[in-house]
Amino acid sequence: MDDKKNNQLDIELNQEVAQGTYANLAVITHSSSEFVLDFVRMMPGLPKAEVKSRVIVTPEHAKRLLATLQDNVIKYEKMYGEIKENKQEKLHKMPLNFGPLGEA
Repeated sequence: MDDKKNNQLDIELNQEVAQGTYANLAVITHSSSEFVLDFVRMMPGLPKAEVKSRVIVTPEHAKRLLATLQDNVIKYEKMYGEIKENKQEKLHKMPLNFGPLGEA
């Protein structure tokens, strides 16, 4: 048999998940054994933001995810041009005080 065919992963994507969930903020926390990625939707004029999805991964998977995202951003920018960052958003820091925090 073809080794390439044996190494393929069969991934199912159901209709509901395929629609996706819009998020415009990621809040990332971690412990010694896991990274927690909360994808949040903030809407203008609303005082409360809502976590739309939470993904929990191992530190090893978080590092692989980082490398894969970086690789995809490089490919995207080669095809479509540089992604500009909003300088005002870069200066904005969330006033959250619950453990190690990252923001994207």
